[in-house]
Amino acid sequence: MDRLPPDSGDNQPITPHAAPILDVEGQLTYIGADGRRYVVGLPPETDKESVERVMATLRRGAGVFQQIEDLCHRWIREVSGAELESRAALVLLLTTLETALEEDYPESSSDP
Repeated sequence: MDRLPPDSGDNQPITPHAAPILDVEGQLTYIGADGRRYVVGLPPETDKESVERVMATLRRGAGVFQQIEDLCHRWIREVSGAELESRAALVLLLTTLETALEEDYPESSSDP
């Protein structure tokens, strides 16, 4: 299992391959697209009940997330080709989504 501390210097994002789960040790984990399991670093003051509430919220959104992921795959397939490789299309999609949404969801002091 890989743990990436906030100050690891590795700023490359890890794409989740599946929704986060609580493992047998009570840690919030997810499988990355690279097949490795990652532990999400929670603040030390986080209690089990608040983690459970967050997990319940994430589970409620799992269906919508799957729809978004499916649409992203569809969009990448439709725009990829000789002029635009799939990876470039992915980067373009994520960058465009971030730009389109960040105005409505500005950074906060609690962001990692």
